[in-house]
Amino acid sequence: MSALLFRGPVLPDGEPRDLYVVDGRVSYEKVASAELVAEGWILPGLVDAHCHVGLDENGAVPEDVQEKQALADRDAGALLLRDCGSAADTSWIHDREDLPRLIRAGRHIARTRRYIRNYAHEIEPEDLAAYVAREAERGDGWVKLVGDWIDREAGDLTPSWTRESLQQAMRAAHERGARVTAHVFGEHALPDLIGAGIDCIEHGTGLSEDLIDAMVAGGVALVPTAKQLNNFPTYAAAGGAKFPKYAAHMTALFERRRATIGAAYEAGVPIYAGTDAGGVLPHGLIAEEVIELASYGLSPRDALGAASWRARAWLGVDAMLEEGAAADFLVLEGDPLQDLGVLRSPRRIVLRGAVVG
Repeated sequence: MSALLFRGPVLPDGEPRDLYVVDGRVSYEKVASAELVAEGWILPGLVDAHCHVGLDENGAVPEDVQEKQALADRDAGALLLRDCGSAADTSWIHDREDLPRLIRAGRHIARTRRYIRNYAHEIEPEDLAAYVAREAERGDGWVKLVGDWIDREAGDLTPSWTRESLQQAMRAAHERGARVTAHVFGEHALPDLIGAGIDCIEHGTGLSEDLIDAMVAGGVALVPTAKQLNNFPTYAAAGGAKFPKYAAHMTALFERRRATIGAAYEAGVPIYAGTDAGGVLPHGLIAEEVIELASYGLSPRDALGAASWRARAWLGVDAMLEEGAAADFLVLEGDPLQDLGVLRSPRRIVLRGAVVG
């Protein structure tokens, strides 16, 4: 029997073990003929819970670019991706054993002329449930809404959907076994999204204490995309001349972002790591996202879990490197719970039992 051997503390528990890879699976039964590949801290594969394979700033990209994006994530140690909306059909990635596991949310669903050009289905509220049903069937268990965006008439962020349309949309998704998430920068779209039964909020910079409490009560997750939040001043400057109210709003959201996300964390909102790669930001930033999350007040264990075992459990993929689990893991030079910086340069990357880096 051909087997690979990896030796070291296995996280999150940190118990030193000999971990064998046999037929793409984890085993702790000794295989005398196994080849020792690497020693170090062994971590369940990283997760980028908010990225966009298949997109750049102008919309859909061809398959060769999609491949480069997925490889950049894999080579950074992100072995499971939740693709949080793409105008391109990336389902072909499922057939590639050398590319990360991919959970697709279908195409963004946005209000007419209220999102980035060429990204989304742009519709009105009365059509929301039908489009959610369509994307629930097309994706891998998630649907992505654009909850707010700049309204040119108001000159600021405003909600995209009515409460009634959101309730119908959540029902349509949940009946099909899909979960729903939404891009939300501001405050005003959040009460209806959370009240209608959404499963996750992306960014979440408009959260307040009462909404945080509602998220905790409802088990609603938050993916802050901390690296992306650093771009808010750029967005404010770009719109400042024409939309001064929007610019001031984005600046205020930016200035209190750490307090907002920190309050959600302290209250017990489930938080997961996502880079928002594929539009403005490049792929392959998951280590930087984890480090940035820790700077918001998350403990190193919680910041790391948000991009590893906890995120994998949330997405329904083998969370722990238990007997028989899929062999998707990193071998690190040092203990990431002591120094998250070791995530930047994995010693070995193992995906589906194959050493890919």
